[in-house]
Amino acid sequence: MKIAILSCAPKAYSTARLREAATQRGHTCKVLNTLRFAISLEEANPSLHYRGRKLSTYDAVIPRIGASITFFGTALVRQFEQMGVYSLSRSHGISVSRDKLRAHQILSRHAIGMPATTFVRDRADVLPAIRRVGGAPVIIKLLEGTQGIGVILADSEKVAEAIVETLQSAKQNVLIQKFVKESRGRDVRAFVVGDRVVAAMRRTATGSEFRSNVHRGGVAEAVTLDPAYERTAVRAAHIMSLRVAGVDMLEGSDGPKVMEVNSSPGLEGIEGATGIDVAAEIIKELEAQVSFPEIDYRERLTLAKGYAVAEIPVDATSPLAGKTLRESALKDRDVLVLSIHRGGLVLPNPSADRGILPGDVLICYGKQITLQHLIPAGAANRKRRSARGAAS
Repeated sequence: MKIAILSCAPKAYSTARLREAATQRGHTCKVLNTLRFAISLEEANPSLHYRGRKLSTYDAVIPRIGASITFFGTALVRQFEQMGVYSLSRSHGISVSRDKLRAHQILSRHAIGMPATTFVRDRADVLPAIRRVGGAPVIIKLLEGTQGIGVILADSEKVAEAIVETLQSAKQNVLIQKFVKESRGRDVRAFVVGDRVVAAMRRTATGSEFRSNVHRGGVAEAVTLDPAYERTAVRAAHIMSLRVAGVDMLEGSDGPKVMEVNSSPGLEGIEGATGIDVAAEIIKELEAQVSFPEIDYRERLTLAKGYAVAEIPVDATSPLAGKTLRESALKDRDVLVLSIHRGGLVLPNPSADRGILPGDVLICYGKQITLQHLIPAGAANRKRRSARGAAS
């Protein structure tokens, strides 16, 4: 297999290890500088040029897109996708995970533990927002910050208010987040590859530092995760459309709290702390996926006129509740149930004998008119209102 690693730092530890692992497994692997590409757009013929020449054929790419070049990097990955080249990380997943606000918005509609977070622009809303997340101390984060840069702990409401106002006056967008005191100076990084956590480490800050990032002097040690933390990490990565991700979690008194889902996690810290060959695990995942890549259902499944994908929430009054899929006769009505979401569990490709319970959410593909009749009246609006809260 011919693999391209998209990276501006060919000598960086992570890039070098991925290239080494790919070569050891018998693949041809080249590191291509992300910024030396030109994107060509023609009717029915998307293509790429590299260093002025048309790019040769590749079977797969592994994006290592730095935060400072997210826009061009995701455009490049998207072009590879349009050309039918498998990308281990999809452009959509990279883009969404890099936007901290958008990532938290997406996670908040799922049963994923996360610190209470708020985002405001009006100065008059800053103090109420701080109080909504539980009051001081609070964490203030720059949306564009990486590796612990732009993360500030404010011990009092007045200090927090002053910091937010100062950053906003400098045209910086910030998140205000509840401080999880029981996890002060400590977090967990779960390295997700495919459908499992292949390695995990606990990072602990040193001295008076509250940020546990290794780049900030934090100390890392291998850790065996509780199943709840593993499930949360894998689900968070999949919600972000990422097959390889570093999921950072705080250890809250009531379970894992996802802080961030990193689309280009470094390998040096996790391999050094655990002794696990994470690079090899990534290449194995690439091998498994390249011949059976994911598709973007928004571009494929909805092409048939009159068909769509929809979420069907089931409550106690639903005619589907208490029936099996066979008894529901959904298949007879040209509706296919792709999966059932039950609390924090996902039941893929459920059998005809699978029961439907109140509280389930069915992910269905079928005739749009049929799906519209299955969605409870006002369900979409109620979901929007519950996500927004009682704003007036």
